[in-house]
Amino acid sequence: MTTDADKAAIAALTQKVLAAWAYHDAETFADVFVDDGTMILPGSLSTGRDEIREQMTKEWAGRWQGTQVTGKPISIRSLGPDVMLLLSLGGVLHPGETEVTEANAIRASWLAVRQDGEWKLASYQNSPRYGADAGSAAKAA
Repeated sequence: MTTDADKAAIAALTQKVLAAWAYHDAETFADVFVDDGTMILPGSLSTGRDEIREQMTKEWAGRWQGTQVTGKPISIRSLGPDVMLLLSLGGVLHPGETEVTEANAIRASWLAVRQDGEWKLASYQNSPRYGADAGSAAKAA
């Protein structure tokens, strides 16, 4: 049975990712994942903590240098006693921005598993949140 504490721990994963991004800390970012976790971002697939760490190091030195991310959970549900799915809305904030532009808005899925009593990400994927429904989805969230 999934408890409120489990749901809070899953939601806290998003905060760990936001904090790691804020400091461009690829080590902490990768440690949110299980050893063989996957991360799918537009244009990239990283498998395992080492690849995730390398990918984020590269991204923060390149296209996402100086950026921050924001997001909020919109749905969380149990898929089994040790598996949870979290959906979120968010996006990338470039230097000087205070709100996510439509071009940088995303929807994300976070598949979390409990290992040794701790919740970790098994998989993370985000997709651009373009289109006419982007505004209505944000209002509904």
